[in-house]
Amino acid sequence: MNGEEDVSEHWKETFISLLPEKTAEIWEGMTAAIDALYDMDRLWDKGFGQWQVEYKYRRGGKTLCTFYAKEGEGVLLITYGKAEREKFEAIRASVSSALQEIYDHTETFHDGKWLWIPLNASLCQEDVLAMLKIKRRPNRK
Repeated sequence: MNGEEDVSEHWKETFISLLPEKTAEIWEGMTAAIDALYDMDRLWDKGFGQWQVEYKYRRGGKTLCTFYAKEGEGVLLITYGKAEREKFEAIRASVSSALQEIYDHTETFHDGKWLWIPLNASLCQEDVLAMLKIKRRPNRK
Protein backbone atom coordinates (compact mmCIF):
# COMPACT_ATOMS: atom_id res chain seq x y z
CA MET A 1 0.00 0.00 0.00
CA ASN A 2 1.15 3.52 -0.63
CA GLY A 3 0.81 6.35 1.87
CA GLU A 4 -2.48 7.62 0.44
CA GLU A 5 -4.08 4.16 0.63
CA ASP A 6 -2.85 3.81 4.23
CA VAL A 7 -4.49 7.12 5.15
CA SER A 8 -7.76 6.13 3.44
CA GLU A 9 -7.76 2.76 5.21
CA HIS A 10 -7.16 4.49 8.55
CA TRP A 11 -10.10 6.87 7.95
CA LYS A 12 -12.34 4.00 6.86
CA GLU A 13 -11.48 1.95 9.95
CA THR A 14 -12.12 4.99 12.16
CA PHE A 15 -15.45 5.69 10.41
CA ILE A 16 -16.66 2.09 10.78
CA SER A 17 -15.47 1.84 14.39
CA LEU A 18 -17.74 4.76 15.34
CA LEU A 19 -20.87 3.09 13.98
CA PRO A 20 -23.05 0.32 15.39
CA GLU A 21 -22.58 -2.90 13.40
CA LYS A 22 -25.90 -2.62 11.52
CA THR A 23 -25.25 1.03 10.64
CA ALA A 24 -21.77 0.12 9.34
CA GLU A 25 -23.37 -2.56 7.14
CA ILE A 26 -25.85 0.01 5.76
CA TRP A 27 -22.98 2.44 5.07
CA GLU A 28 -20.93 -0.24 3.32
CA GLY A 29 -23.94 -1.22 1.16
CA MET A 30 -24.65 2.40 0.25
CA THR A 31 -21.04 3.18 -0.67
CA ALA A 32 -20.78 0.00 -2.76
CA ALA A 33 -23.95 0.99 -4.65
CA ILE A 34 -22.70 4.56 -5.20
CA ASP A 35 -19.29 3.28 -6.34
CA ALA A 36 -21.04 1.00 -8.86
CA LEU A 37 -22.94 3.96 -10.37
CA TYR A 38 -20.47 6.83 -10.09
CA ASP A 39 -16.82 7.42 -10.91
CA MET A 40 -16.11 10.13 -8.34
CA ASP A 41 -13.35 11.40 -6.12
CA ARG A 42 -13.83 9.97 -2.64
CA LEU A 43 -12.49 12.25 0.05
CA TRP A 44 -11.94 11.53 3.74
CA ASP A 45 -11.66 14.29 6.32
CA LYS A 46 -12.34 15.03 9.93
CA GLY A 47 -15.94 15.98 10.49
CA PHE A 48 -17.22 19.27 11.81
CA GLY A 49 -19.16 20.08 14.95
CA GLN A 50 -20.37 16.86 16.53
CA TRP A 51 -19.31 14.71 13.55
CA GLN A 52 -15.92 13.03 13.86
CA VAL A 53 -15.33 11.78 10.30
CA GLU A 54 -16.69 12.65 6.85
CA TYR A 55 -16.59 10.72 3.59
CA LYS A 56 -17.46 12.80 0.55
CA TYR A 57 -18.25 11.92 -3.06
CA ARG A 58 -17.17 14.79 -5.29
CA ARG A 59 -16.35 15.45 -8.94
CA GLY A 60 -15.66 18.58 -10.92
CA GLY A 61 -15.95 20.79 -7.85
CA LYS A 62 -19.45 19.53 -7.04
CA THR A 63 -20.39 17.29 -4.15
CA LEU A 64 -22.79 14.42 -4.80
CA CYS A 65 -23.21 13.51 -1.12
CA THR A 66 -21.35 13.23 2.17
CA PHE A 67 -21.47 10.59 4.89
CA TYR A 68 -20.78 11.64 8.48
CA ALA A 69 -20.05 9.50 11.53
CA LYS A 70 -19.84 10.09 15.25
CA GLU A 71 -19.92 7.65 18.15
CA GLY A 72 -23.00 5.46 17.63
CA GLU A 73 -24.47 7.30 14.63
CA GLY A 74 -24.07 7.78 10.89
CA VAL A 75 -25.88 10.04 8.44
CA LEU A 76 -25.91 10.86 4.76
CA LEU A 77 -26.11 14.50 3.69
CA ILE A 78 -27.62 15.36 0.31
CA THR A 79 -28.09 19.02 -0.59
CA TYR A 80 -30.68 20.12 -3.11
CA GLY A 81 -30.83 23.46 -4.84
CA LYS A 82 -33.96 24.84 -6.51
CA ALA A 83 -33.71 22.71 -9.67
CA GLU A 84 -33.15 19.53 -7.65
CA ARG A 85 -36.09 20.29 -5.38
CA GLU A 86 -38.33 20.59 -8.46
CA LYS A 87 -37.03 17.23 -9.75
CA PHE A 88 -37.63 15.64 -6.34
CA GLU A 89 -41.25 16.80 -6.39
CA ALA A 90 -41.66 14.91 -9.68
CA ILE A 91 -40.49 11.61 -8.11
CA ARG A 92 -41.59 12.13 -4.51
CA ALA A 93 -44.44 9.58 -4.68
CA SER A 94 -41.94 6.88 -5.67
CA VAL A 95 -39.71 7.27 -2.58
CA SER A 96 -40.43 6.01 0.92
CA SER A 97 -42.62 7.97 3.30
CA ALA A 98 -39.59 8.18 5.63
CA LEU A 99 -37.59 10.08 2.99
CA GLN A 100 -40.60 12.22 2.10
CA GLU A 101 -40.91 13.14 5.78
CA ILE A 102 -37.21 14.06 6.03
CA TYR A 103 -37.61 16.21 2.91
CA ASP A 104 -40.78 17.89 4.22
CA HIS A 105 -39.27 18.65 7.64
CA THR A 106 -36.01 20.05 6.27
CA GLU A 107 -35.84 23.83 6.23
CA THR A 108 -35.12 25.47 2.88
CA PHE A 109 -32.26 27.97 3.09
CA HIS A 110 -30.99 30.44 0.50
CA ASP A 111 -28.57 27.75 -0.73
CA GLY A 112 -31.13 24.94 -0.73
CA LYS A 113 -32.25 22.04 1.44
CA TRP A 114 -29.71 20.09 3.45
CA LEU A 115 -31.21 16.61 3.82
CA TRP A 116 -29.69 14.77 6.80
CA ILE A 117 -30.67 11.14 6.26
CA PRO A 118 -29.99 8.73 9.16
CA LEU A 119 -28.29 5.46 8.23
CA ASN A 120 -30.81 3.13 9.81
CA ALA A 121 -32.94 0.11 9.00
CA SER A 122 -35.77 2.24 7.55
CA LEU A 123 -33.44 3.62 4.87
CA CYS A 124 -34.22 2.22 1.44
CA GLN A 125 -31.04 2.15 -0.64
CA GLU A 126 -32.91 2.34 -3.96
CA ASP A 127 -34.76 5.48 -2.82
CA VAL A 128 -31.50 7.14 -1.80
CA LEU A 129 -29.94 6.26 -5.16
CA ALA A 130 -32.96 7.79 -6.92
CA MET A 131 -32.40 10.96 -4.88
CA LEU A 132 -28.71 11.00 -5.85
CA LYS A 133 -29.59 10.55 -9.53
CA ILE A 134 -31.46 13.86 -9.26
CA LYS A 135 -28.16 15.52 -8.34
CA ARG A 136 -26.08 13.81 -11.01
CA ARG A 137 -26.64 11.12 -13.62
CA PRO A 138 -24.58 7.98 -13.03
CA ASN A 139 -21.39 8.00 -15.10
CA ARG A 140 -20.47 4.31 -14.96
CA LYS A 141 -21.83 1.70 -17.36
